[in-house]
Amino acid sequence: MRVLVTGGAGFIGSHIVDLLVETGHQVAVVDNLSTGHFENINPRINFYKQDICDRAFTETIAREKPEAVIHLAAQADVQCSINNPLADASNNILGAINLLQTCTSYGVGKIVYASTAAVYGNPSHLPLDEGHLVEPQNPYGISKCTVEHYLRVYKEISKINYTVLRFANVYGPRQDSAGEGGVVAIFADKILKGERPHIFGNGEQTRDFVYVKDVAFAGIAALHRGDGGVFNISTGEGISVNRLFRELLEITGSRLEPVYKLPRPGDITHSYLANKSACTRLDWRPRYSLAGGLRETVEFYRQRLVAR
Repeated sequence: MRVLVTGGAGFIGSHIVDLLVETGHQVAVVDNLSTGHFENINPRINFYKQDICDRAFTETIAREKPEAVIHLAAQADVQCSINNPLADASNNILGAINLLQTCTSYGVGKIVYASTAAVYGNPSHLPLDEGHLVEPQNPYGISKCTVEHYLRVYKEISKINYTVLRFANVYGPRQDSAGEGGVVAIFADKILKGERPHIFGNGEQTRDFVYVKDVAFAGIAALHRGDGGVFNISTGEGISVNRLFRELLEITGSRLEPVYKLPRPGDITHSYLANKSACTRLDWRPRYSLAGGLRETVEFYRQRLVAR
């Protein structure tokens, strides 16, 4: 299949691209490299340094003629969305509309859309299933939820198909350990450097940590399944931040103690996502245990430190 991946030089996108190439697909990548990295780009694909809002993006779709698009390009920093909601909406909503218009014009058959657990907001019950009330608590969640609605409407009026994947807390190699990077990346990087990580609150808050390679398998599965559906991509298990830290200490052999800080305003205490629908309709399930995924992640950051 001819597949174009937006954001394919990023953390999640590059893993999806690698799996697409490995499984014999013809792949093109569009990425403006604002958060993606050139070293993540698979050498066996056609790469275009472009923004999905640019006119050149339309020309790329016309040239590549993809049968499907996996759309991961986005502004994904929650704090940035709060500080600059206009930029967040421009990237995430207007960029997605441009993509939808272009894909419709050039006969793309399917869009796989990367959404987020942030669309749910504060849980009224756990695990969060796809039928849970959608009530995002920040502009980032609002923008991702908005595009889900656009996809549904475009399917009705233009017949372009879609599958929405709502990711839990994705972790793994290539994740940014700076700034608003994922907690696993931040913890692993600091522990390997001998620095004490910060834990906000008492550390008993829980999240659903899903390994990036499992997410890549879900992206591939959604190319052929789940038409018109919305699916949580998750482990279905809540892991406390304290347990995550202890697992990383065991893997690294470190004896560091964390620094506990005051809770951050607005942080949700417990969140984990039901994945039964994805297991049934996408024929997908997570293959990696937490320990297995963390070992591969730690090894990645260990090698990166050695290379510096």
